[in-house]
Amino acid sequence: MSGDAFERLRERLAHVDPDQGWFFARIAEEVAAQRKARGLSQAELAELTGTTQSAIARLESGGRPPRIDTLLRIAEALDCELVVELRPRTRT
Repeated sequence: MSGDAFERLRERLAHVDPDQGWFFARIAEEVAAQRKARGLSQAELAELTGTTQSAIARLESGGRPPRIDTLLRIAEALDCELVVELRPRTRT
């Protein structure tokens, strides 16, 4: 995802808590990058994951927060490992 596209996505998510908006934008960027690296279209990824092309497009545009089960299916289809990590917040 180009810098401009990433910024547009961040603006679209401006109404969301900043930490969540960044998180959703990062997921969207990573899914799109992994899909493209494997030469798959959104429609092909959708078929592999049992969803629709429009659902993949919404996820990649940051249009809605992705569900964990959806991310697990996408990770499997892309031969990736899904890592979810909880870290203590840094207090200043």
